[in-house]
Amino acid sequence: MKKPNKIIPKFKNEKEERAFWEKNDASDYFDLSKATKVTMPNLKPSTASISLRLSQSVLENIKLQANKLDVPYQSLMKVWLAEKLEEAAK
Repeated sequence: MKKPNKIIPKFKNEKEERAFWEKNDASDYFDLSKATKVTMPNLKPSTASISLRLSQSVLENIKLQANKLDVPYQSLMKVWLAEKLEEAAK
């Protein structure tokens, strides 16, 4: 891989930096063959709030199961959804 020779400019703000990287290739600035994996254990996954319509009986059953497991019902729903997605990916 060729050695990157471009210098990254200084940015005034995040918006300016984002626009720069949308138009430029990182391989022109970094030698990606020397890249290593990095873990960032303190980062929290970003979340989004959604609205989900459920029948009253389904919601009550979820709440009953959550109560038996002594967890909030929203947390139980997130776990179930994640498990189902993992199964579907196999």
